[in-house]
Amino acid sequence: MKNSSIYYSVGPLLYCPANRDTIAASIISEKFGSHFSLALCLEDTISDLHVAEAEHSLAASIRQISQAAQQQSFYLPKIFVRVREPGQIARLLTLLGPSQSLLNGFIIPKFAPDLADAYIQAVTAANEQSPHPLYLMPIYESACMIDLRSRYDILYALKEKLSHVEDLVLNIRVGGNDLCHLFSFRRHACESIHRIRPVADLFSDLITVYGMDYVVSGPVFEYYNGKDWKEGLEQELAEDRLCGFIGKTVIHPNQIASVNDAYRIPQKDYADACRILNWDPSLSSCVAANASRERMNEQKTHTNWARQILRMAEVFGVWPDQK
Repeated sequence: MKNSSIYYSVGPLLYCPANRDTIAASIISEKFGSHFSLALCLEDTISDLHVAEAEHSLAASIRQISQAAQQQSFYLPKIFVRVREPGQIARLLTLLGPSQSLLNGFIIPKFAPDLADAYIQAVTAANEQSPHPLYLMPIYESACMIDLRSRYDILYALKEKLSHVEDLVLNIRVGGNDLCHLFSFRRHACESIHRIRPVADLFSDLITVYGMDYVVSGPVFEYYNGKDWKEGLEQELAEDRLCGFIGKTVIHPNQIASVNDAYRIPQKDYADACRILNWDPSLSSCVAANASRERMNEQKTHTNWARQILRMAEVFGVWPDQK
């Protein structure tokens, strides 16, 4: 869904292994800043032999954050758990107890037809017991989407399944590194994932199928230090935006500011969006130059863009005039 700023509000989603024992202290001390969301991962980042241990570590971290929030003020990000199987959702809620009030939802890895119904049922059941919405964010990264002969059928079948809980689908997410892995690809810091055509074509299909109805978040950029990393990230973010992605998975706090800056709205866009949505109905024309007379605003064809700009401005802010 794209009809509320809540669906745009994930922003930079910082991934962290769920068993990292410093995560609570980092959140309480605002080590990562104050404009990001947090994903505690129980899937790829956790050894298969240590899942139960990681579940208990995750629950302890969230309890620690919850207790601290009752005693002091600090930025509390949206918190999501990336699970590895549907049954884990109910198990985690039991482990969390009252501190589950801090949880905003679940990230569903390798979202595919074989387990889609089970995941949707698990999240639906969780919401029936929760006083606040628990969202889901499915990740499209499964090998089943590679085959062109069945890709479109799979994408539309999954969309149909999600339509029954569409208000709870906070974002559609894409697993860029997982998709690259299937082809044995790996980009360098100065190379955008949008130049890798087999992967970029799949991104385009995802935007085509889901982008009119859902916010689709951009793929992870794995570089966070060293030569060219920031320039590479900023270039990929520019291409993310141009291709229809909003927000991005991040794997290091160094990346957070760049993502927020990339999605902050230019003053000129904000002014044009306001003018389009407040078009004078007495005018005989639905077309007019913008205030700087650089481009044409069309009331009938730019309305969806304008609504999206204002929702993004609510979440990411607006650049000052000199930017």
